[in-house]
Order: sequence, then structure tokens, then C-alpha cells
Amino acid sequence: MIRNRPLDADGRPFPTLYWLTCPAAVKGISRLESEGWIARLGDDSAIGSRLEETHRAYAAERGEMVPDAEEWGGVGGTRRGIKCLHAHYAYHLAGGDDAVGRWTAERAEPIHGTGPAGRVAAIDQGTNSTRLLVLEPRGPGEDPLEITRDMRITRLGKDVDRTGRLVPESIERTLGVIARFVRRARALHVERIRLGATSAVRDASNKHELFEPLRTLIGVDPEVIDGDREAALSFLGGTRGLDPSDGPFLLVDIGGGSTEFVFGRAPAIVDHAVSTQMGSVRLTERVRPSDPPSEEDLRALEALIEPHLDEVERTVPFRDARMLVAVAGTATTLQACALGLGRYDPDLIHRSTLTIAAAERTLRDLAAMTNAERAAIPVMPTGRGDVIVAGAIILVSAMRRFGVERAVVSETDILDGLALELLDVR
Repeated sequence: MIRNRPLDADGRPFPTLYWLTCPAAVKGISRLESEGWIARLGDDSAIGSRLEETHRAYAAERGEMVPDAEEWGGVGGTRRGIKCLHAHYAYHLAGGDDAVGRWTAERAEPIHGTGPAGRVAAIDQGTNSTRLLVLEPRGPGEDPLEITRDMRITRLGKDVDRTGRLVPESIERTLGVIARFVRRARALHVERIRLGATSAVRDASNKHELFEPLRTLIGVDPEVIDGDREAALSFLGGTRGLDPSDGPFLLVDIGGGSTEFVFGRAPAIVDHAVSTQMGSVRLTERVRPSDPPSEEDLRALEALIEPHLDEVERTVPFRDARMLVAVAGTATTLQACALGLGRYDPDLIHRSTLTIAAAERTLRDLAAMTNAERAAIPVMPTGRGDVIVAGAIILVSAMRRFGVERAVVSETDILDGLALELLDVR
């Protein structure tokens, strides 16, 4: 199953967000359609009562991607009833609350024999984003198979730096995304789910208001990941698979509320680490820059960063590192902008090289834009545009301080570390 933009190559409306691509699944569900189930389900009052809300949720998601696109109908473009079982099944696999999709899954699956064994799901709940990764174990010596990976900006950490509390609106928004991710994981038949929460939750005095409903959603206790564990998990995810001869490695993980610096002489093995209380959301909320930020705002951000880099210098032997690895959304988005990509392509970004010159140039370009202009960049995730400048200044300041000419940008990070630990893979 793939997720499309709701516009075709010529800019015309394309209302089907989720498209079923598996030939075996397409064939199996076509068989159900040939048996007349579209009409029969349309007459089912129990399913019909749920369809309106399903169509509305699907349309709302389309509208988040393109303004006014929610007017183009619901699942598969229809405004009522059932148009296509394939579209409903795809939406179910994507985590949509779709009774028709669930019904279809119960009758069409297993698509591929007895189904996968040992799949796990990891959810990384950060200050700015909520992310999902589903992995399936393979044979000895083989890397796990990535089944799905997704991210939504939820800004759970809004105002936590100032108040020490999670606000109700952020909790509600985050729970909605996690519920969607859990439905997707279960639709993909995962056997275990793990959720790790980092900086914002660590700092919040009312984390129980998030965790109590999460236990019901997930079925296990969420984990509060402290700074040292966050650093170790990020290093595991970010450096696994690198050539040991390229080390020692220094990894920087810029989050919304904290930034971790981790040193290791070999991939996945931490020798020194420090978690600092600076992040793209935290610094943006402290400075509250104008739109676009003024030179005074940029200097204020740099001034907040420098004491934390002093701490890094005292803790981590950065001068011994031969490779800087930059992980998480700030680094990957900055690199996507630096490369001038017309759409976000993780395969082009993963393990690519970002030079200090390109990072500084891209930072200057982003800082000269308004929030609205940054949000309109094709590779800018919804909700990151207002904090990307602060995050970019952290990365550029670190590269300058440590005399680093280039960084390797990695799409893998703490999220992968959480999942790999579930599979006991190092």
C-alpha cells in the first residue's frame, strides 16, 4: 500500500490517498467484489452507520495535504456508500478506522500464506513529532525488513519548557496520532508494540494524563527514556551498519526538547554521551523570534546554544571522531532543502553528505523566509517550518565548534534503536 499526494502529475485532483499495490491482495479483494459484496455491504446498517465518519476522517486527512481537498469526497473519492473494497482495505492498512476495511481484511487475509512471524512496532514520542516503525525479523545475519515508517508532527512539548506541563490540546492531538499508528501496527499483525517517550514527557509533571490512556491504547506501559538511554538508542539506530573503519563516530541527535551528542569507536557501541537541554522547540519558545527572525533573534539562539556546547566539550572526546553522523528531523529536513529536492525522498537523504558550507547556506535561506514560506517548501513536514531555523542553528553551531567540514545524514535513529532492541538486534 502506498500513500499518494491528492494531485496527479498535472496538478489535477486525485482523491485516492491510499492505493493498494500488492498484486496478490488486489486479486483476492477483486474476488470479493465479483461476489457482489460492495452492494451487500452497502445494505448493512451496522456498517453503514460507521461509513459517514470514515469518509469524513479520510477527507480531513486529504485536506491537511492540499487546501480544500477535503471537498473531493471520502474513501476513494466517494462521498457516501462504498465505491471500492481495495480503497477501504488500503485505508485499514494505513491505520484508518474503517469498518469496511476491517471486514475486507477478515475475509481476504492471509494474503501471503500463514503471515509474518515476530513483527514488532516501535513508536517514538518526541517533543515535536510522533513516529512509527514496523520491522519484521529475517534469517540469521540478515537485517530486519522494514514494513512501514511514518511521522506526524504533534508538538506534544508545546509550552512544556515554560510550564513544566503537557497541555490538554497537545495530549489529545498526540493520542489521536498514536491511536492511528496502533491500528496500523495491528492491521500489519505485529506481535509486540513499544512506545518510548523522550524530552517533553521527561520534563512534564502531568505525564500520567498521557500515559493512562496510552496503556489502554497500546496494552503495555509506555517507557520514559532518560537522556543516557536516548543517546544509546540513537547511536544504535544511527550508526548500525556503518563501516567500523570510518570511526570513531560522533552522533548528534537534535530533537524538539533535547539534543544528544554520542561518541563511539565502533558502530552501535557507546563510549561517551551527553544529553543537553536544547532542542528546536525549546529554543524557539525561549527566544520567540519574529517572522522572519531578525539578526538579533539569530544571535539570541546562538547564545543559548554555546553553553551547551561547552558541556559537550567537557564530556565527549569529539576531537577523536573521524565521522559526524547527524540524525533526526532537523538534519534530514535541512539536507532535503540543501539538495533542492522537489519531494522528500529518504533514499536520497540516508547516509548522504551535508557539508558545513551547504548547511550554512541553507540556514541563511531558511532564516530569510517567513514561517508560511518555509511551510510551503515541498520537503518541509507540516509543523516543522516554525522550528527548523533553531534546529539548524544547533547543527551549524556544533559543526563550527567542532571543526567539522561535513556530516553524514542518517534517516535511522532512536526510533530504529527502539525497534532493534525489541528484536534483540545489535
